[in-house]
Amino acid sequence: MSLRVVERLGLADVMTLANAVVGVVAMAAAVLGEVELVARLILLAAVADGLDGIIARARGGTAVGPYLDSTADIVSFGTTPALFVFAAANSAWGPLGSEPLLFAAAAGVAAIFVVFSLVRTALYTVHVDEDENRPGIQNTLASSILAAAYLAGLTAVPALLAASVVLSVLMVAPVPYPKLAARDALAMGVVQMGAILVPTVAGRVLPRALLVAALAYLTLAPRFYWEE
Repeated sequence: MSLRVVERLGLADVMTLANAVVGVVAMAAAVLGEVELVARLILLAAVADGLDGIIARARGGTAVGPYLDSTADIVSFGTTPALFVFAAANSAWGPLGSEPLLFAAAAGVAAIFVVFSLVRTALYTVHVDEDENRPGIQNTLASSILAAAYLAGLTAVPALLAASVVLSVLMVAPVPYPKLAARDALAMGVVQMGAILVPTVAGRVLPRALLVAALAYLTLAPRFYWEE
């Protein structure tokens, strides 16, 4: 029996795999302590995640697409952000190996983020149909907020850890979120690419704009975005 890889994977699936590759590269950067690079790569993975959906809608998806997408999300928006937060703590607080309490705090928050991302992804894949309201925030959004905040200059580790816990809980909150309209997703993608390529230009204006837009969607979309 052959897996028939070429026949069963489509262009959207290739973009999904690119998302996972970027996530793995970001994890490697986290191991090396390159915290800002990790933040930029998380945003790049989010761009790839958005593109695979656009490609799937334009050219059609495959049966394996949703499973690949869920798995890639765990890599890029579950494990990678957790390592990002831990690496940020390790960079700011010094080597955590000699600080058991600080190590436990950073590792514990990282574990919380991974667990909630896993739970959200699994429950969403099994129990939420494509045309249903999307309960809880996407792990993509949670990860993008953390990365954009860091690139915007909000690098205080206690704040990053606290935000990670809050965003983890919001992933499974019973609050429905609408999909972004195509024009809004495109505008967000342009700002996101700017934040990736030139995060420090003009006083970090692009990551700050991205952070404001992401927080606006987080707080306002469930109530005000439905008519778009």
